[in-house]
Amino acid sequence: GVRTKHGGGIMKLTLTVRVPRGIRAELERLSRAEGVAVSDLVRESLREMVAVRRFRKLRGQVLPFAEAAGLLTDEDVFRRVS
Repeated sequence: GVRTKHGGGIMKLTLTVRVPRGIRAELERLSRAEGVAVSDLVRESLREMVAVRRFRKLRGQVLPFAEAAGLLTDEDVFRRVS
């Protein structure tokens, strides 16, 4: 289920997610080891996943221009900006 709340200009979204037991157990282990709530670990994971997907999308949009400019590898970029 999905619920949303508005408070202080921030929209809160509550999700119910089913995860396999093994993943839940690993999240609980990490939670104890790091002293962080499971929900915080999940939020962090979602932020990272969104950032990676956004980066991949932008990279896909820029790649044709970079290739046209002869920037094919990380080393090419480093030489250009150094």
